[in-house]
Amino acid sequence: MTGGAEAAALGPRGPGAHAPAVVAVREAPVPFRLASRDAHRENTVITLRPGVELGGGRLLLMGGPCAVESEAQLMAAAEATARAGGRVLRGGAFKPRTSPYSFQGLGQEGLRLLDRARRRFGLAIVTEALDEDGLARVAEVADMVQIGARNMQNYSLLRAAGRIRKPVLLKRGLSATLEEWLLAAEYVLAGGNGDVALCERGIRTFARETRNTLDLSSVPLVKALSHLPVVVDPSHATGAWPLVAPMARAAVAAGADGVLVEIHPDPSQALSDGPQSLSLPQFAELAAALPLIARAVGRHV
Repeated sequence: MTGGAEAAALGPRGPGAHAPAVVAVREAPVPFRLASRDAHRENTVITLRPGVELGGGRLLLMGGPCAVESEAQLMAAAEATARAGGRVLRGGAFKPRTSPYSFQGLGQEGLRLLDRARRRFGLAIVTEALDEDGLARVAEVADMVQIGARNMQNYSLLRAAGRIRKPVLLKRGLSATLEEWLLAAEYVLAGGNGDVALCERGIRTFARETRNTLDLSSVPLVKALSHLPVVVDPSHATGAWPLVAPMARAAVAAGADGVLVEIHPDPSQALSDGPQSLSLPQFAELAAALPLIARAVGRHV
């Protein structure tokens, strides 16, 4: 982060402001004006659907597969999410993959299955839009539209997301600073859509032991700078299922408003990101532990 915004989050500057030649010292306004605490002192609370809110006193648990693969797989994950107390089903109908030969999702059929799961289990849906052309199709089904890490600075997509009237989950870019992340949110806010949540999903560092490095310090830092809700995705951040539950618990302790976890009925057979997916019993165990931590930091699930 470059200067003023970070200093505002961490407290006042030193005594250098009292130099004799200085008439007055004013902090430069933060560049993300609409996303800043100066613009909106109270925390933003986003309603995904009646009874499902993000950013209030209740921790929002989101679960589901990385990619929608089949009706049986998705319905099993949706049932497990609902049974564990999750309120939101995640699942990619359209998948941006590093390799063009990897599974790219079921597309429109995936959206149809997500809609069926929502109706059957009463869950809100979050799923990714890859481009402007697909945004409208995704918004027809999704209760919250995800903009992925690779698209965090896709400004035409951000502008288009500002014109829709659906909440947006904006993932942090792979090497994005907090200021760049908040400025990306600013594009959506400036377009007229005030329902934006930020998702910390790990950043790329020199570490090779994990898929990414989960920057949990971003949670309290962003919440000091901005009124927008913050979600943590420990699955993409770590890339390894044994690390997901500990990092999910740590995210709640750090003040996250929501936790986004990848689950699969049989992770060994997953077509996308199986090594970082929890099994359904593992997810149930995690969900049972989170309320204890949430209560310790003034939240409930």
